[in-house]
Amino acid sequence: MASLGSPRWIITRRSAVEVNDATSPGVPSTPEMSIESLDHNKAVSYLGIDGDEESWSQFDDYHRAALQRLEASGIDFALMASNTPHDRYATIVRGIGIPVSIFEVVAQESARMGAREVLILGTATTMRSSRCREEFAKYGVEAAGPQDETVRTMTVRLIAELQLGKVDRAPEWLGRIVRSAAAPEFTRRLVVCLACTELALAFPGQKMLANFECDGVLYVNSAAVHINAVFDFAVGGD
Repeated sequence: MASLGSPRWIITRRSAVEVNDATSPGVPSTPEMSIESLDHNKAVSYLGIDGDEESWSQFDDYHRAALQRLEASGIDFALMASNTPHDRYATIVRGIGIPVSIFEVVAQESARMGAREVLILGTATTMRSSRCREEFAKYGVEAAGPQDETVRTMTVRLIAELQLGKVDRAPEWLGRIVRSAAAPEFTRRLVVCLACTELALAFPGQKMLANFECDGVLYVNSAAVHINAVFDFAVGGD
């Protein structure tokens, strides 16, 4: 389960600012968390083939086992801090008795912004995910990954570069991807969903924001949206 810096740090920071009384003496209270850190290389090696359910068994089992360990530790709910597993959500959470974060909150944020068309950028699995598109459609938003295979390949390459910490020209690279994907496919003002935690690293100053604008493009940061939803659920239980 992957980056954005540290979801734990962001949740703790929000707790310190919004929950703790700044006038109270002593060290502020912080939320208790259990973390299952999965091997990214292993998870990628377990990716299956669309339409072949059996080919996904190792991927699903690997993530479900992590949730089972978390549930056994006594936690109240879980966050999958990665977008790709959400394509396999129904199978991964089978038999899990605690709430687990879902991609729905990203669709809700896009609708709240007034988006009607959304370009999904992420891993190859996420960009072609019918489940992600269905979640957006529930809120009246038409969403899709780039149709051009070259643009999809560029996106996956950019994610790989960001995973290695190569961020110098990432905003320009991402801008080219957006322009190439959007020109033939979208008719309204473009909203781009950064549906991979690494993609937000292209914008260091905005990586903790749920949404932001850059060069006339509105971006929805799925990682930040998920983290905010988890915090709000923990505080309000809704």
